[in-house]
Amino acid sequence: MKETMQKIMEFRDERGWKPYHTPENLAKSISIEAAELLECFQWDHSFDQEHVCEELADVLIYCLQMVDVLEVDAKEIIFSKLEKNAMKYPVQK
Repeated sequence: MKETMQKIMEFRDERGWKPYHTPENLAKSISIEAAELLECFQWDHSFDQEHVCEELADVLIYCLQMVDVLEVDAKEIIFSKLEKNAMKYPVQK
């Protein structure tokens, strides 16, 4: 994960985009890219795997940039949310 984060931040920094990557702008970008991912499945069950992977990568890249900007640990917040979900949705349900 460290190598992935480094590669994403280098890409961003080489282009001078960091000032624009505010939490608000990143949240907007995540939503926009998620909509583009959803568009891949708009009319039927068939889809272009390569296109889906590209859109999924865009979503993940923006999410990881949000992790960086908010200075949170991705693993920690994911595990915390899974714990809450386990209480909310126990296996018995």
